[in-house]
Amino acid sequence: MALSSRMPSQPAARGLLRRTPPRILPVERAPRRLALAVRAVPGSPGPGGSPVPRRSPAPADAAAIDFLTLCHRLKTTKRKGWINHSIKGPESIADHMYRMALMALIAGDLPAVDRERCIKIAIVHDIAEAIVGDITPSDGIPKAEKSRREQAALDEMCEVLGGGPIADEIKGLWEEYENNSSIEANLVKDFDKVEMILQALEYEKEHGKVLDEFFLSTAGKFQTEIGKSWAAEVNARRKEGCKKQK
Repeated sequence: MALSSRMPSQPAARGLLRRTPPRILPVERAPRRLALAVRAVPGSPGPGGSPVPRRSPAPADAAAIDFLTLCHRLKTTKRKGWINHSIKGPESIADHMYRMALMALIAGDLPAVDRERCIKIAIVHDIAEAIVGDITPSDGIPKAEKSRREQAALDEMCEVLGGGPIADEIKGLWEEYENNSSIEANLVKDFDKVEMILQALEYEKEHGKVLDEFFLSTAGKFQTEIGKSWAAEVNARRKEGCKKQK
């Protein structure tokens, strides 16, 4: 009797469950999505009220690929100083710039120095050589003429890129280095010399050559403490290597 008295109540309960409408998602979720979308818009207030920084518009796809294709020459053009000394398989312009960028990346923190700007300058400082090639003192071209040719080549490359803020940034970084007009440019110019004598030391070891010219041409020309310190280390290693060979 107890069992039969409970049976009628169960179907009724199931019927109530079937008629219960589905739960509605909390209404506060939509405003949250809207708030996130608003914060993602450049120039609008970000977390804590700070504006989201605006990014420079990217160049058109075709212009970007044309520019990168032109820059391919930096990977294939060998540095003339090593060619003149009969170094087999010498580094390319891009090889040289890449290690300079690494120098800027690993350098210790320096007062008032923008590390990111140093890396950018290192990447673009020889970019015009994609068109004019690696002009060295042995070519007999006056410094002013070399600079004029490189400036014209840089302008041409920026036109290929389509102009705009990014092209202007590349021009500004190149001119900053060319004019040695900032502490970042001073540092990257030192990295340029340090990278060259380090490469000279490596080629001396690999090819059994004496490349005094590169060490003499940079002696006493370093502008920063880190440049002087790294150059001294390279020269000390060279002297130690010479002692071992005797």
